[in-house]
Amino acid sequence: MSLPPLLQQLRLPAIGAPLFIISNPDLVLAQCTAGIVGSFPALNARPPELLDAWLTRITTELAAFKAARPQAKVAPFAVNQIVHSSNDRLQHDMDLAVKHRVPIIISSLRAPDAVVEAAHGYGGLVFHDVTTIKHAQRALAAGVDGLILVCAGAGGHAGRLSPLALVPEVRAFYDGTIILSGAIATGDAILAAQAIGADLAYIGTRFIASAEANAPDAYKQMIVASRGEDIVYSNLFTGVHGNYLRGSIVNAGLDPDALPEADKSAMNFGSGRTKAWRDIWGAGQGVGQIHDVLPAGEIVARLEREYLAARARLGLGAAHQ
Repeated sequence: MSLPPLLQQLRLPAIGAPLFIISNPDLVLAQCTAGIVGSFPALNARPPELLDAWLTRITTELAAFKAARPQAKVAPFAVNQIVHSSNDRLQHDMDLAVKHRVPIIISSLRAPDAVVEAAHGYGGLVFHDVTTIKHAQRALAAGVDGLILVCAGAGGHAGRLSPLALVPEVRAFYDGTIILSGAIATGDAILAAQAIGADLAYIGTRFIASAEANAPDAYKQMIVASRGEDIVYSNLFTGVHGNYLRGSIVNAGLDPDALPEADKSAMNFGSGRTKAWRDIWGAGQGVGQIHDVLPAGEIVARLEREYLAARARLGLGAAHQ
């Protein structure tokens, strides 16, 4: 297993996943100052010109926080870029990422050759979302610095494979950075991700139920009230299979047990595409482990306590890197 130097001093081996519509500078700053990587989709900054202001604020406030607390474990941040022909903002958003020297780019969907070239030009890292071995190998051919394995149970767009299947298969040919996504909502699950061969855990749904998240209170409370069996896997809403809260599908007037299949050609990540995620709420199968809405810093502190307790139960000591 391997971590780049930028990620070797985290408080926890974890990344807060970019959440469409929900992640914002408040959440990213809270995650980074708490010691885990915070991230947001570039498309969340609307209109496109707002992205420059967001990146200026995040870089400026993180630098000030580090200067005031030189001993604190302050994590870098990441920006998610959707590599797809319908994303009419990709070039604009990557130009700003280069301008602000965004430490980590999280690329999604198609192979990120041009994104890798741009990020490596200023020393940035690129981690790419994958759900299959084929996608993993193509991303590595593009020169990415790590793979995010989006496994069964992950919130939003998710694959079908169990992490117990995909992680060791990728490890058989790749010794670089692996980040695991899929129903990770506790410190115990972070340790489990490491135990099967991942370097970092990728945590999304737990941070939807945070004070800083740009999600309606009803969404946060539905996560708290839901269990794993309340997650529905469908490609109807974006053209890509993903996991969604059953209650939000019912509230939209649809039968979650009789959803039609969508044509993948309907996939659209243009700058006006928001309705699917605003009305139909994504969440992972780890919802059953989420029982409250807390500030992000308190969530990280709890995850750390759980993580250290899990290590102690197994006689592993305190170190996580």
